[in-house]
Amino acid sequence: MYDIEHLYEAKTVEEAVSLRLAYPDAVILAGGSDVLIKIRSGKLAGCDVISIYGIDALRGIHMEEDGTIVIGSLTSFSHITQDPIIEKNLRVLGEAVDKVGGPQIRAIGTIGGNTCNGVTSADSASTLLSYDAVVELTGPEGKRLLPLADFYLGPGKTDVREGEIQTSLRIPKESYEGHEGYYIKFGMRSAMEIATIGCSVNVALNDEKTALTDLRIAYGVAGPVPMRAKKTEEAFRTAELTCDTVKAIGESVLSDVHPRDSWRAPKNLREHLCRQMAEDALVMAVKRSGGVISGMPESDVPAKDFLDITMFPEAGLDPKEVAR
Repeated sequence: MYDIEHLYEAKTVEEAVSLRLAYPDAVILAGGSDVLIKIRSGKLAGCDVISIYGIDALRGIHMEEDGTIVIGSLTSFSHITQDPIIEKNLRVLGEAVDKVGGPQIRAIGTIGGNTCNGVTSADSASTLLSYDAVVELTGPEGKRLLPLADFYLGPGKTDVREGEIQTSLRIPKESYEGHEGYYIKFGMRSAMEIATIGCSVNVALNDEKTALTDLRIAYGVAGPVPMRAKKTEEAFRTAELTCDTVKAIGESVLSDVHPRDSWRAPKNLREHLCRQMAEDALVMAVKRSGGVISGMPESDVPAKDFLDITMFPEAGLDPKEVAR
């Protein structure tokens, strides 16, 4: 039983905007994988709810004439993973959202809900950031486009204004064309886990496949909101592909990230993960791009895309203490 005061169901975007204006304190319900849990646990007991689940126009993925990939905000994680446009152009996004919860959650959870809840651990967020995603919001004044990086205002806070709903996420052609990416998630278990750190690396290489021509590194849970490692990106954007470059990038990201101590993981573990995951995701993104890192034997190429603490004995951390 869910303690809901009033339930309003929108069938169109225009109706959803009208309901948002009429009931500004109401909670938006998309897939419900987060909201319904909060209602049932009592955190949102007695709230008004505006369901947008019935707006089919907000589902699906298509490519516009200029190559922009548009993902409707109600598109589920499972549909994103299986979509041919995503598989061909943004496979790392499909892989990232495939790490959300379990199959049932991925079948109902939506990309819009995952970004609008504003949490830094959202598995989609770091990959979307690494592809310079743009948020489309529709409100009483029409449509508003906003870089995803500017959409996050703070922990659990996003720039959704009065009367607005998020209607899509857009990936510009120049952000994915000629690029390959890789996402790594760290958790204490390999499924049904919230990320302790998530890292998505996106690269483009020169014609000889010996140097970078573009580099983007994005994190979840390395700060209060999903974030890019801007200083590191700028410093190494055109670097040669060598073992020294990989290690230097791993060290450099520590000047960009701002992890904290929490009951889920200590700060020194998060910092260690930020460094190691940047290196491993970079190596895998380069490998996907057909590049070869000078001086790196094949045995050093990471084999896992979901890390666990036993892989890092040099961090000096007791797995039992970390998972406490």
